[in-house]
Amino acid sequence: SRPTTPPVPAGSWAAAREALPECGDTKSLWRPELGMSRRGGEVNVLLWWEPFGRPRRTADCRRRYNITGCRLSADRSRYAEAQAVLFHHRDLALHGAGGLPRGPPPRPPRQLWVWMNFESPSHSPGLRGLAGLFNWTMSYRRDSDVFVPYGYLYAPLAPRPFVLPRKTRLVAWVISNWNEEHARVRYYRQLKEHLAIDVYGARGLALAEGGVVETVSAYKFYLAFENSQHTDYITEKLWRNAFAASAVPVVLGPRRANYERFIPPDSFIHVDDFPSPRLLATYLKFLDKNKPNYRRYFAWRKKYEVHVTSFWDEHFCKVCEAVRAAGNQIKTVRNLAGWFES
Repeated sequence: SRPTTPPVPAGSWAAAREALPECGDTKSLWRPELGMSRRGGEVNVLLWWEPFGRPRRTADCRRRYNITGCRLSADRSRYAEAQAVLFHHRDLALHGAGGLPRGPPPRPPRQLWVWMNFESPSHSPGLRGLAGLFNWTMSYRRDSDVFVPYGYLYAPLAPRPFVLPRKTRLVAWVISNWNEEHARVRYYRQLKEHLAIDVYGARGLALAEGGVVETVSAYKFYLAFENSQHTDYITEKLWRNAFAASAVPVVLGPRRANYERFIPPDSFIHVDDFPSPRLLATYLKFLDKNKPNYRRYFAWRKKYEVHVTSFWDEHFCKVCEAVRAAGNQIKTVRNLAGWFES
């Protein structure tokens, strides 16, 4: 689990906001595609804080993502030459306005400040004080300026044959942040009255030596329950813990229609599909005994494969590509909280 941080005082951002160029609309949709290039030369991207204070891995953008001409650094002495500066929200909330660049040197006139956040609004303190401070957003939301989901499906030119691992157990759930107030814990407590569920993590069993994917691969179903329910907030609980482990995800998060923007409707089971946890349990038991019906949840794998986003190198490389693709376009995010909490 990640540490709780205090809210950011809204009035403390005035000095930093004054340095922001006046331009652009409140929010705009920008999802760069790999390989786009409107201007040549090297792009310098500065990471102002290492996310959660943890040293980052060296990102080889060219080798891993076919993104060339990227220079990524956490060296603040390079501030004046950076075309974009990334600010991780949780660290921004922790350090406050005193931790932002103040100069000298002054903020370059066309430098992009990018707000980066992959937590849900429920776990993002201090949003109200950030209006008019940033040029771009980067998050899991599809309408971010730089959209980086926790994972996605892609259609390879030559799909590999899918082999379903041997399933010897029924339902697994891995949870590190146990909170009795969370909807996921309340639902679990009702579901377990009708169904055996193996719980791993802080309150349960120890994971196998190979970790989450190896452990969950022995199960038919995985409870991909998010810690809060918000637009597009679909995390590694679905992409890695369930899909990468070849388990059918039982999801609790945004509405079914939101999931279907990213994955096929027959690739998952939504708790909202059933009037009660008891009826969901009855359906899972039915699938357990009916192999053809169960295997239908894997039909999509004939066409698609799963990509699990790599934290944080993939994010840094995508910002670099977005900067090059945008050219001289610049704007200001005037109502960050109103957009992110919507």
